[in-house]
Amino acid sequence: MDTSTATHLQCGRHRLDLSFPRVMGILNVTPDSFSDGGRHAVPDDALRHAEQMLAEGAAIIDVGGESTRPGAEPVSPQQELDRVVPVVEALVREFDALVSVDTSTPEVMQATAEAGAGMINDVRNLRREGALSAAIASGLPVCLMHMLGEPGDMQQDPHYDAPVEEAVADFLAQRVAACEAAGLRRERLLLDPGFGFAKTVEHNLRLLKHMDQLAPLGLPLLVGMSRKSMIGKVLGRPVEERLSGGLALSAMAVERGARILRVHDVGPHVDAVNMTWAVLEEGCAHD
Repeated sequence: MDTSTATHLQCGRHRLDLSFPRVMGILNVTPDSFSDGGRHAVPDDALRHAEQMLAEGAAIIDVGGESTRPGAEPVSPQQELDRVVPVVEALVREFDALVSVDTSTPEVMQATAEAGAGMINDVRNLRREGALSAAIASGLPVCLMHMLGEPGDMQQDPHYDAPVEEAVADFLAQRVAACEAAGLRRERLLLDPGFGFAKTVEHNLRLLKHMDQLAPLGLPLLVGMSRKSMIGKVLGRPVEERLSGGLALSAMAVERGARILRVHDVGPHVDAVNMTWAVLEEGCAHD
């Protein structure tokens, strides 16, 4: 298997440089996301927050209209479209932003691609009916995430017969093969180990420790651990006090091969990522 990882990713009209790690800012336009539900549900509030994240160094804005926190209820395609499409259109129009859309819904993939989005970020790894065809038709790169079950039941006693890093690698390899067989080219794929999705705290900690074992898959790794319960359970911190723990996790993820860090607090994470990269490269961070 070719284990080299592409250094650039064509995202619509944007060409994303992945020769060094990049930060993706989270923009939830939902009323019930686990840490910021409702805070950016109004389009103007969402735009102002996105503008701040871009100013702080976010390379990508990840827009989500369906909460995927543990126990979350699904929303209808129309609800998701109504929440997401106007925000994507405005981000592209006002800031020429590279927008990723956090969705598993085929209709949303199609509509946001037409609105100028540059990436699809699917926690269900294109397993929803019609999603794989919609992703192929979009022409956009797609991030496939490891998750067992659905957000509503994924944390009900998750179990793996093999070490979690091996189980995750095998699962993602199978999904990559299925996508390639359907016509979604490998160079359009990214992978997310799925921290916090169908995993205990112990699973999450082991997965990060051994995340470099995903390198043989040869695809860029997108990692999201910002503010997650694994930090709260290890440190005993409420969601609003998890930044320091999250910075440590992001630095470790970069050391283990992450190329995109999906975070809430962009500015501090940009500094942490750039400092980590400077040490790894034994030189100044990128311009």
